[in-house]
Amino acid sequence: MRTYDYVTADVFTDRQFGGNQLAVLLDARDLSSEQMLDIAREFNYSETTFVLPPERGGAAKVRIFTPGGEVPFAGHPTIGTAHVLFATGALTADGTEATILLEEQVGDVPVKVRLPHAAVGAGVEPTFAQLSVAQLPEEREAPSRALLADALGLREDDILDGAYAPRMAGCGLPFVLVPLASHDAVRRARVRHEAWERALPPDAWTREPMVFAMGAPDEASARAGVDVHARVFVPGLSVPEDPATGSANAALAGYLAARTPRLDGTLRWVVAQGIEMGRPSRLELEADKQGGEITAVRVGGSAVVVSEGRLRLRPRA
Repeated sequence: MRTYDYVTADVFTDRQFGGNQLAVLLDARDLSSEQMLDIAREFNYSETTFVLPPERGGAAKVRIFTPGGEVPFAGHPTIGTAHVLFATGALTADGTEATILLEEQVGDVPVKVRLPHAAVGAGVEPTFAQLSVAQLPEEREAPSRALLADALGLREDDILDGAYAPRMAGCGLPFVLVPLASHDAVRRARVRHEAWERALPPDAWTREPMVFAMGAPDEASARAGVDVHARVFVPGLSVPEDPATGSANAALAGYLAARTPRLDGTLRWVVAQGIEMGRPSRLELEADKQGGEITAVRVGGSAVVVSEGRLRLRPRA
C-alpha cells in the first residue's frame, strides 16, 4: 500500500469554509493519470492538484484534475497550490515576497506570493498570491442571446448586447462570458441541461458559462470594493457550479479590458463569486494595456489551509 500526503485549502477567501475548496497532493510521483482522476473524484472538489518535480526549471510541475478530467490551467488550483507549498515549507523565501513558476500544461505560470515574514526553513502561510497568465486572452463568437437565455433559464433581455454581447474567451481555458443586465438575473441563472446541449454542443470551443453583472450585488459587497458579481457553471467537467474560478476571471479581465477605452496602464476589478453557494469568494483582477493592446492579465486572492492528511492507495484487485 502506498501513501500520499495531502493538504486541503480554501482559496480566494481569507477565512475557512469560504472560497473554493482545493486538495493538493504534495508528492504525486508514481501516480498514473487514471489514479489522479480517481483521487480527484474521491475528494470531489472542483479541482485537485498533483505536485511533481519540475521539468522546465520551475518550482514544481502541477497537474490539475476536476472530477471530470484533467485541465491545462485553472486559477484557484494555481493560487492554492502555491499557498500550500509555502504553508508546508516545501518552498521558502528569504523575504516577505517571492515569485515562483508553476509548470502547467498551459505553460509556465508565474505566481507572486506575499508573506507576513520571511519563510526560511519553516512553513508560513502567504497573505496573498497572484498569478500571471501564460496565455493572453483570446475571444471567439458565442451562441446567440436566445440560445444562451434558454440554456441559462433567463429571458433574452436579461443578456446584454452590442459591445458587451456574450463572447467565448479564455487565457488557456476558455469560458462563455455572458454579461447580464442585473444582479437579479445573475441570481436566477441556472443550467437547463437539454437547452445547454443545444446551445453548446460537445464540439464547441468551450461549454462552460460565466454569468456576471457589473457593480456590487449588495451593500456589504459595495463596502468591500466589489466591482463585479459573477457565477460560473462547469457542467461539462462534472462541476455544477464553481464558487471561485480564476481561469474564468482571467478571461473576464481580458474581456473588460478590451472594452475599456483607456489605452495604457493597469486596469483593476474586484469580483464577488460563490455568494449563491454560501461560499463567498473575492478575486482581484488586473490587466495591463499598452497602445490599446492587452499585454498582461493577473488574478490574485487569499487562501487558508483547512486540513492535512494521508491518502492510502491500495493495489487494485
